[in-house]
Amino acid sequence: MQNPTLFEPADPDPEWSSPLSIAVARRDQDIVQMVRRAVERGQVMLAYQPVVRAADPDAPAFYEGFVRVLDHTGRIIPAADFIGVVEAQELGRRLDTIALRLGLEALSAEPSLRLSINMSARSIGYPDWLETLRAGLRRDGTIGERLILEITERTAIAMPDLVQVFMQEMQKHGVAFALDDFGAAYTAFRYFKDFYFDILKIDGAFIRSIATDPDNQVIAGAMLSVAHHFDMLTVAENVETAADAAFLIAAGCDLLQGYCFGAPTVRPWWSRPDECRRA
Repeated sequence: MQNPTLFEPADPDPEWSSPLSIAVARRDQDIVQMVRRAVERGQVMLAYQPVVRAADPDAPAFYEGFVRVLDHTGRIIPAADFIGVVEAQELGRRLDTIALRLGLEALSAEPSLRLSINMSARSIGYPDWLETLRAGLRRDGTIGERLILEITERTAIAMPDLVQVFMQEMQKHGVAFALDDFGAAYTAFRYFKDFYFDILKIDGAFIRSIATDPDNQVIAGAMLSVAHHFDMLTVAENVETAADAAFLIAAGCDLLQGYCFGAPTVRPWWSRPDECRRA
């Protein structure tokens, strides 16, 4: 029998749990069941959002693929609604594997595409995920130079030795790495010298309203300075207004991502060849 603490939330003990903790546990169980159902039925997809150059905001530098699942009604559910519950479970590894496979398929289908895919550092030790990556790199020699793997700061610093060895192996194939959601966790600057990330993505909490928020201006400015010192490109996440975009460009941010430049879509231009020809 599988240990419930490893694979899904344990049933709450009514004698020791508060009504709130019982409600949270039941909600998490519902989320796990929804994601497991979607994985088993193949109802997982990527939504793609452009990441644009500050020097030319009309030209995407690459796209980020966000994992999405369908619930029992057919609604598309964003990762923010479930990833926190399943990320540490084996189900999260399966989801990472599917997202990677879909991203590799998109890269194979569109030779001009450059794409970033999110992953947990935990997936490095998951055989199916690792073989999916290696098979994709073997199948198409151009994919490595067009693939960016985004690792959240939280999981990267939890297992630095594993991440470091993995990055060194994959960078030989041209794969680039982005440190995602920088600033959202307990930032460990000492790891920067060991990781050699290519891209630093500043968490959206420090980007929203940056044009008028002095605190965010100071914090984001410090992050930009650190990134440039280590020769990393910088991406500002969750850029939602033209004023914030203008401030970030003036501050020296390299790349911008957010609804100001495009919402994630499950029907990107390269998946609609007939429409592209008509346009």
